[in-house]
Amino acid sequence: MQPDPTLLAFDTSAAHCAAALRLNGMVHVVVEEMARGQGERLMPLLEGLLAKHDQTWADLDAIAVGIGPGNFTGIRISVSAARGLALALEVPAVGMSLFETTQHLANCAMTTVPAPRDQVYLFDAETMQTPVMTDTPPAMARSSAAFAASAHMEAMAHIAAARIMQGGDIPAPAPLYVKAPDAAPSREHPPLILP
Repeated sequence: MQPDPTLLAFDTSAAHCAAALRLNGMVHVVVEEMARGQGERLMPLLEGLLAKHDQTWADLDAIAVGIGPGNFTGIRISVSAARGLALALEVPAVGMSLFETTQHLANCAMTTVPAPRDQVYLFDAETMQTPVMTDTPPAMARSSAAFAASAHMEAMAHIAAARIMQGGDIPAPAPLYVKAPDAAPSREHPPLILP
């Protein structure tokens, strides 16, 4: 692997479609705010970012992807895209949680990230306990509560590049679901079970 890999990172776990291209040590970020449509927008956004910097899919040494926590469908969109691209391009894919990028940005072991219904997920990297949802974060975690998506994308690109340069086995990205999905089949129209 090159000492300074060319890397494409992306995330659709929140109300945005965000991407970053790490090229020659510099990170170029694009973020589009959107509540829906990330699945349709992701690939054109990535292709546009590559083209803007005169790069092609073949120029990539690695893929990085946001694995959550966040929107269930959004996480599935980006993780499946990353795994497919990594397989097709024969490059490694690095999964990165919002907790990891927040810890990197805040330089703090205990971090909070936004959760539904005006709450936050609290995660302590020292104990590695499962994140918990809380109404009011402790004072020590308040400083790391919310960073802009662009800062997270830049952090993701740098952290992933460092992992690639270290070498070794990198597990395939997997979604980080803090809680089980709350989706259920329709009661009015039950699913058709085929014989």
